[in-house]
Amino acid sequence: MSDTYTVVNPANEHAIAEVELADLAATDAAIERAAAAFPSWRAIAPGERARLLRRFAAVVEEHLDELAETEVRNAGHTWGNALWEAGNVRDVLNYYSATPERLTGHQIPVAGGLDVTHHEPLGVVGVIVPWNFPMPIAAWGFAPALAAGNTVVLKPAEPTPLTAIRLGELARVAGIPDDVFIVVPGRGEVVGRRFVTHPAVRKVCFTGSTEVGKQIMAGCSEQLKRVTLELGGKSANIVFADADLARAAASAPGAAFDNAGQDCCARSRILVERPAYDEFLALLEPAVAGVRVLDPADRASEMGPLISAPHRARVRSYLDGAEVAFTGSAPDGPGYWCAPTVVLTEDPGARLWREEIFGPVVAVMPFDDEAHAVELANDTEFGLSGSIFTRDVGRALRVSRAVEAGNLSVNSHASVRYWTPFGGFKQSGIGRELGPDGAHSFTDVKNVFFSTD
Repeated sequence: MSDTYTVVNPANEHAIAEVELADLAATDAAIERAAAAFPSWRAIAPGERARLLRRFAAVVEEHLDELAETEVRNAGHTWGNALWEAGNVRDVLNYYSATPERLTGHQIPVAGGLDVTHHEPLGVVGVIVPWNFPMPIAAWGFAPALAAGNTVVLKPAEPTPLTAIRLGELARVAGIPDDVFIVVPGRGEVVGRRFVTHPAVRKVCFTGSTEVGKQIMAGCSEQLKRVTLELGGKSANIVFADADLARAAASAPGAAFDNAGQDCCARSRILVERPAYDEFLALLEPAVAGVRVLDPADRASEMGPLISAPHRARVRSYLDGAEVAFTGSAPDGPGYWCAPTVVLTEDPGARLWREEIFGPVVAVMPFDDEAHAVELANDTEFGLSGSIFTRDVGRALRVSRAVEAGNLSVNSHASVRYWTPFGGFKQSGIGRELGPDGAHSFTDVKNVFFSTD
């Protein structure tokens, strides 16, 4: 443990912690401890494993405010968002606490005997967590993995490790046995890469950029190691002329600017049917102006800062030469602030239309008819999420089937519910997290035939 990272509050640029980063030897030691703990964890009676996960959820519940306050300072999340995120960890643990006693196989009719299947845990699972939603995305990996009988090593992102470290401590408080869940802060090129190459790690869960996801998948292929990848997005918000335009415009800022746009599900492309285009923009402007961009420690804040100065510079680079329609407000500084911004374009090849900006910038483009809307929505390498606003049920059904995305909402912007599957099409990822089958991806199916001859 020779390297360290200075954790900074992005709202005021103050250093808030110094975190030791694991080197290769420390990473190997953590993986080997998790591998040694696996046999006893998988052997725990399902009811006892369920009880421990429920206890873990209860301990998180007791520390919701503490976890939220930490995330406000560490990630610049608003209080409301951070509290929801801590609650999501609790809820996901509770949800998957039912898995150990319900992870059942099948009895399959065969000739000459009895055939049954079992869901067997994989072993050590490596979970690599991004900086934009440190708590919930961590839980989406470790909760189902632990429930299925695996042990977990988790690498938080370098800028936002504090809540993950605390969750590791709370797991011990809850009675999760030592080395069953280990948090390993470190750099991606050290810890993350070792998750990919170490033979004891049987699966890697990664949330982050498509570019890095491809590298992880390529590395894991060397050992036929399983992966779940939740990657980039450039989601469309399709608004038809028959929609409730006031509702669509009022909800669009939250869909685009939540977490300062640092959300792979952000509806960063708004497609508006041409007859409603001008009216929609007139309704959108006051909605954007009304977004309260304040210090996230202020309970009234609705949007906080970006994560770092380099990231802010990257986001702002997309506005060079852009047709800015209107902007909201943001503090002058210190802190990595960027005002909510709406740009107009009719060029589907524009960089700001095609690339994931990962900041509070949304582009608006008109479309002519249903077929044109679907064509524009699908003209992207990504396919994570999206929204459709219309009063026509038939159109909603047609368009929701035609749009190439893993998670769609009609007259809504909801992307994530822990009780439903989450994941992307195309370059937005591989596999599904959450939902009733979420734990299955952390198991292998074993088939056993008993002869009755």
